[in-house]
Amino acid sequence: MTVRDDTGVKKPLRADAERNRRRIVDAARELFASRGIDITLDDVAAHAKVGVGTVYRRFSCKEELIDGVFEQRLEDMLACAEESLLVEDPWDGLVLFLTKLFEGISADKGLGDVVLGTDEGCNGIARMRERIDPFVERIVTRAKDSGRLRADVEVNDLFPLIGMVNAASEFMSCVEPANWKRYFAIVMDGLRADSGMSALPGRALTTDEITAAKAEMHRRRR
Repeated sequence: MTVRDDTGVKKPLRADAERNRRRIVDAARELFASRGIDITLDDVAAHAKVGVGTVYRRFSCKEELIDGVFEQRLEDMLACAEESLLVEDPWDGLVLFLTKLFEGISADKGLGDVVLGTDEGCNGIARMRERIDPFVERIVTRAKDSGRLRADVEVNDLFPLIGMVNAASEFMSCVEPANWKRYFAIVMDGLRADSGMSALPGRALTTDEITAAKAEMHRRRR
C-alpha cells in the first residue's frame, strides 16, 4: 500500500467505503503532484467526486492525508540514499541521490513542498526525515572526504540548492519540464572541487535556521 495502514480508520472498511477512500487518496495524489500541498480537503473531494463529509470521515485534516500520501515517497528516498552509499565513487553516489531527488520533485510539486517544508502535523513524514537525514549526511561527508566535493560545502547547503532547482523546474514546467537538468548540471559543477574555484561567500545555515526558513515558507503559503 502507498498509504500507511494506520492512516484513517483502523477497522476494515465496507467495499463502497474502501472504494471512496482509494478515490480520495488517488485524487489527493494527483492534486498534490500538479498543484502542491496548498490545496484543501474540499478540493480533494471535488476532484474525487465525493462529498466533503466523506473525505473528513476518512481523514480528519489535510496533514493526515499528506502524511499518508508522501510517507511512501520518503521511504523511496531513503532507499535511494542507501543505494547511493553503495556506489563506489562517492561523487557519483552524491550525483545519483540528488538526480533521483530532482526527478521526483520535477514530477511531483507536492514532493518538493514536503522536502522543503515543515513536518507540522505529519508525524509519519517527521519520522521518515529522522531516518533519512543521517544517510544524507554520510553521502555529503563521503564526497567531501574523497576530494570530489568542494570542502567548504555543508550538508545544509543542499536545502537552498534544492529550492533553486525546484524553482527552475516549476518555472519551466509548462514549456520544457525536463529542462531542470540543465540547471542541475550548473549546480553540480558549482559543487565539484576544482583548483580554480572561488571561495564561497557567506555561510551554510544552521539546522535551526533551516527550520525557521521552512516555517516561514509554510506560513507564506497559508
